[in-house]
Amino acid sequence: MKGPLFYSKILLFGEYGIIKDSKGLSIPYNFYNGALKTDGLQSEISIKSNSNLKRFVEYLKEISPELVTFDLATLKNDLDAGMYFDSSIPQGYGVGSSGALVAAIYDKYAYDKITVLENLTREKLLTLKNIFSEMESFFHGKSSGLDPLNSYLSIPILINSKDNIEATGIPSQRSDGTGAVFLLDSGIIGETAPMVSIFMENMKQEGFRKMLKNQFIKHTDACVDDFLKGDFKSLFLNTKKLSKVALNHFKPMIPLQFHELWKNGLDTNDYYLKLCGSGGGGYILGFTEDIEKARQSLKDYKLEVVYNF
Repeated sequence: MKGPLFYSKILLFGEYGIIKDSKGLSIPYNFYNGALKTDGLQSEISIKSNSNLKRFVEYLKEISPELVTFDLATLKNDLDAGMYFDSSIPQGYGVGSSGALVAAIYDKYAYDKITVLENLTREKLLTLKNIFSEMESFFHGKSSGLDPLNSYLSIPILINSKDNIEATGIPSQRSDGTGAVFLLDSGIIGETAPMVSIFMENMKQEGFRKMLKNQFIKHTDACVDDFLKGDFKSLFLNTKKLSKVALNHFKPMIPLQFHELWKNGLDTNDYYLKLCGSGGGGYILGFTEDIEKARQSLKDYKLEVVYNF
């Protein structure tokens, strides 16, 4: 047995800001995917996945039945028969490994599920987001529910505010475009929960809250608007501002050995870096007007182009 594929995602803009109602833009990233599978537990990874899923079932029992109910008996039987989540999505990299798993479980075992084929009203999207937020909290301690939502629907999601999300279209890629969004592999696994704790601790300081509202969220919102309009000239100006604010105020989320690289991008304008997800490791997101120049500047690192314009 092999279930349908669920893809990884990239939150282009909105990391941390969406906790405090900034805009956000999340896009599917089809390079990585995962699916539920039963073909005998033949590897250490599949055995570990199977036992994690068994713990997840216990957690699902606790979710309010008013929000969502699952066919737990079938799920339990499938797990006893050796089902696991077979995934190429790297864990701790900010591209939604737990999101794809949550989407797969909801898709196969939820009763009265909202399907991708329905007319996805704002209300239905919010309901899905709330369900996914509860489900994914098992993995992160606190989840917005956006990663599973993106993975489940496999379409770009625009976050206007916490209670206002919509499916959206993004400008078509230009295969000959020199501008690009890319992923830079930090080579370190990031942990979401400790990074979110640092952020929440910082939020207790008035100065940090002010900076978040007047700079971080302001630039994030501008980047989302620019990207959706296809105004890439303005996008680069605003991404530079966002990159600078992140370097000044989100240092703990940026692995130490990348501080210099981050600053170098701001100084040379060859590329601008930003957090991909919660940071602390995993991928770092990069924006450049000239991908060849960026490749040259970052020649010691592995770049994966996500989007060309």
